[in-house]
Amino acid sequence: MSSPVVTRFAPSPTGYLHIGGARTALFNWLYARRFGGKMLLRIEDTDRERSTDAAISAILDGLTWLGLDWEGEAISQFARAARHREAAESLIEKGMAYRCYATPEELTAMREEQRANGLPPRYDGRWRDRDPSEAPAGVKPAIRLKAPVDGETVIEDRVQGRVVFPNKDLDDLVLLRSDGTPTYMLAVVVDDHDMGVTHIVRGDDHLTNAARQTLIYQALGWDVPVMAHIPLIHGPDGAKLSKRHGALGVEAYRAMGYLPAAMRNYLARLGWSHGDDEIFSTDEMTGWFDLDAIGKSPSRFDFKKLENLNGHYMRAAGTDELLADFTSFLPHAENAEGLRTWLQDPAHVEMFRTALPGLKERAKTLVELADSAEYLWVQRPLAMDEKAEKLLEADDARKVLADLHGRLSAVGTWSAETTEEAVRAYAEETGLKLGKAAQPLRAALTGRGTSPGIFDVLAVLGREESLARIADQAAR
Repeated sequence: MSSPVVTRFAPSPTGYLHIGGARTALFNWLYARRFGGKMLLRIEDTDRERSTDAAISAILDGLTWLGLDWEGEAISQFARAARHREAAESLIEKGMAYRCYATPEELTAMREEQRANGLPPRYDGRWRDRDPSEAPAGVKPAIRLKAPVDGETVIEDRVQGRVVFPNKDLDDLVLLRSDGTPTYMLAVVVDDHDMGVTHIVRGDDHLTNAARQTLIYQALGWDVPVMAHIPLIHGPDGAKLSKRHGALGVEAYRAMGYLPAAMRNYLARLGWSHGDDEIFSTDEMTGWFDLDAIGKSPSRFDFKKLENLNGHYMRAAGTDELLADFTSFLPHAENAEGLRTWLQDPAHVEMFRTALPGLKERAKTLVELADSAEYLWVQRPLAMDEKAEKLLEADDARKVLADLHGRLSAVGTWSAETTEEAVRAYAEETGLKLGKAAQPLRAALTGRGTSPGIFDVLAVLGREESLARIADQAAR
């Protein structure tokens, strides 16, 4: 019986959780869930100068917001340095590694000579077979892998296929630096082995690392995990993804008003496909996901597609679900202090809930939804945007408002249906098209030329506030 699937996401905490890292985490999470396994989280914090607690918090927060959970505690790679040193020493005992006493100056001179001769800069193995008794006094050695010089190292990659590296191109890499700190290459192999990782899913910029790490696995006598190196994400123009394309931190997407479910769906489709399906639930993608369906070509990040997909998820969301997403978004929204203050009143929360079905129909992001909700909490008299001002300056617009104020004042039970009935009756009696009556109402009630359905607006604002806003503009 094969061992259970164990994947891992292993970010470096030198900045935010960027969108490529988020997709890598998602693919690891989906694969583990698909096959009843688990995803582990390892923080690769060996770069002590650039690793920060703030970055670790941002990574954990970003994963949590995306709904990607991991098994157990996050593991610190730096905290395992003693174990990494132990592995390096064991390779010396097995004759699979050696101490290198070359000084930094020697190594620099060696590389400069190689470049001058048109050769790739590579360690020349000068301490590979020398007797340790020749060690110069006062020089602390590094530990290097005694890599094979002939033959080839083959990676049977689940995405890239069979990838072959001539061993002559893979030199004796450093495992332990002269100051006793382990290198990334060694630490990754030891950690993945000790954590029981069965499948390594990561960006294809690590493909050369895969060959070097395979040599370390083999030297240590350990099984090499299954590897899948996924193409990187490019911008819509095919260039490497940059900030102008959307290479932002996950927290930026939250602040821009995207839903976690929509982000999961969109990220899954960046490089992975299931037939012609574009929209699928998390349960569906979990049931379908496999490494063999990941393409070899870079995927293209497209904000317009993400926006449209997010709009679909917003329209499909139930009111309580959307309210929960909006509530978690609000603390991260820019320029929303007025709305945050207004929503501290439970009565206003209920009013907002009532407005949500109308608000979500026109919004593609929670930012747009918050913007279109402004009519709920702005204070009278409302400031008019340019389009609303033009509507109110049209012939007879204020007379229409005065007439409608009278008609609506007489409405018994106040609702979207009863107010629509009153406005339609007025339009028919006066020979006006419904739009000629509804547009001045829209301006008076919201201060804008566009809004949710005007009868929904009347119902949400209620009789007293609606009539007061209409009266304000009719009297101007």
